[in-house]
Amino acid sequence: MSQTTDLSILLDVPVEVSVQLGSCHLPMREVLNLTTGSIVQLDKVADAPVDLHVNTKLVARGEVVVVENRFGIKITELLTSL
Repeated sequence: MSQTTDLSILLDVPVEVSVQLGSCHLPMREVLNLTTGSIVQLDKVADAPVDLHVNTKLVARGEVVVVENRFGIKITELLTSL
């Protein structure tokens, strides 16, 4: 017996989409010393692609763009192993 799966019921389920610019490791001492104006250096260079996550799963990479005074991401690579 063949059963076709209808995924349309899932299309309106909200998911969290986030973009990661980079990361770093800091000792707690440095974290506690952060103030307004502090700069935290990330592990990526400025022109490196950013990572797009859906519910913490990496699904794509892209470039940061500005759209009407808001940040956005232009997808440059979709990961094939979703």
